[in-house]
Amino acid sequence: MKHSPLVKWLKLSVLPPLGAALIRGVARTMRCETRGHEAVDALYREGRHAILAFWHAQQLMMLHGYRGAGTQMLISQHGDGEIIARIIARFGHQTVRGSSTRGGATALRALIKLGRSGWDLGVTPDGPKGPRQVAKLGVVQLAKATGLPIVPMVFACSKKNSLRAGIAT
Repeated sequence: MKHSPLVKWLKLSVLPPLGAALIRGVARTMRCETRGHEAVDALYREGRHAILAFWHAQQLMMLHGYRGAGTQMLISQHGDGEIIARIIARFGHQTVRGSSTRGGATALRALIKLGRSGWDLGVTPDGPKGPRQVAKLGVVQLAKATGLPIVPMVFACSKKNSLRAGIAT
């Protein structure tokens, strides 16, 4: 479906700053606890880099937990991928565009070159087409070609019942 120039402008100019602000706002309302970061911190202290792998549906919330110096994220060439690329750019990340269905071989070659030259790489091994939370072989191929370790990451949260405060029982 073709969108009007106004709709396209709104999607690419208005949604990214709003999306970034929403992510930052949600993150400010959370009490975050990071587990298992010691091995990754040790990699960074040694001047090494990694492939950060997280599920597709968690991509945007992973931006706050990153501890390294710079990431090249694999983002789909789909139109929605452009919105995501612009949002993550507001967090200081760069992108390589491609996926298993479009531009994948070119993107893989670019990621290999970037990984070998000192970047952290960010990928969603289950991809946008799924199946959800089932890793595809691309992340393993990337690790073999770059020599970088794969660091699996996950975002989880639970709801705290804050409405009970001040209620007499």
